[in-house]
Amino acid sequence: MFQEITEGPARLKVPVGEKISADLPVFYNPVMKFNRDISVLLLKALDREGMQICDPLAGSGVRSIRFLLELPENMVRHITINDKDEESFGKIKENLGLNKISADGERVVLENRDANALLLSSTGYDYIDVDPFGTPNPFLDAACRRLARNGILAVTATDTSALSGTFINACKRKYWAVPRRDYLMHETGLRILIRKCQLIAAQYDKALVPIFSYSKDHYMRIFFRAEKGKEKVDNVIRQHGMHEETGPLWLGALWDAELVAKMYDLSLELKYDLDHNFLGIMKDEAKIDVFGFFDIHALCKKKGVECPRFETVFEGLKKQGYIVSRTHFSPYAIRTNAPQQAVLGMLGK
Repeated sequence: MFQEITEGPARLKVPVGEKISADLPVFYNPVMKFNRDISVLLLKALDREGMQICDPLAGSGVRSIRFLLELPENMVRHITINDKDEESFGKIKENLGLNKISADGERVVLENRDANALLLSSTGYDYIDVDPFGTPNPFLDAACRRLARNGILAVTATDTSALSGTFINACKRKYWAVPRRDYLMHETGLRILIRKCQLIAAQYDKALVPIFSYSKDHYMRIFFRAEKGKEKVDNVIRQHGMHEETGPLWLGALWDAELVAKMYDLSLELKYDLDHNFLGIMKDEAKIDVFGFFDIHALCKKKGVECPRFETVFEGLKKQGYIVSRTHFSPYAIRTNAPQQAVLGMLGK
């Protein structure tokens, strides 16, 4: 049974009141609205003309429909909307019709094929969105092969139990790294996923540079910009390493700070219905290019002192000349370029 809903300006027919799983007749996850909001915002902020886009795991078609409705027409030269499931394919057609979008076979192309076969038979795309239910692993090779120079690859992983250390051996098998299970687990899991994607692309002399990364609602999401050339690939791989006993993982920047700031400003200007506080925190922490953060609650518990007000810690560190912000990874933590001793010095006062 299906019902009609709206997401942004898009109208959609989606399954009614069923548990979110890969077994749904047509896959649509309302929790992932923020994921799709960010996709639209990022492409708006990049402001590129004539993009060729591929949505190889389209489900209900909502992401592609939103691209077509919300991005300026000159930005999207071509979009391929694909799902191998017959029922999903039919529902995509219906949802396009609801939004008065014509699948003309030129600018808008519908496909009902295996995602990898579709990608590998193409000449390439400027934007590829790998957003599966579970691990993105089965689709990374084909996506990296067909990603154009300076193209954008978006990758989602929902198997966070492996990346965040609940199932250590699963992480070793799937992501070629040892995870951790403490307050840093979501950031290190994200960095493990980044490295895995980079290694797949490196085989094809493509350097994947993260420009927007986050962890939210039991999923991890990364947007990469592809740079071509052996030297650029070597530079990416030099930024792989261990953090204590965790890794190997990506040790470089998680964001392009200017891009994140532009996305935040656009979200306010366009009055987007999303979590502005979450995006605002990311805007601030993107300016601090350091690995990890400090969980104030965990440090206070270890030190045996009461937790001070966050404002007290912020102001104290800023007076010492350090940069500090909250982090989207945890409501109890701060990201700062201050050393641990300086942070500890602010606790228990």
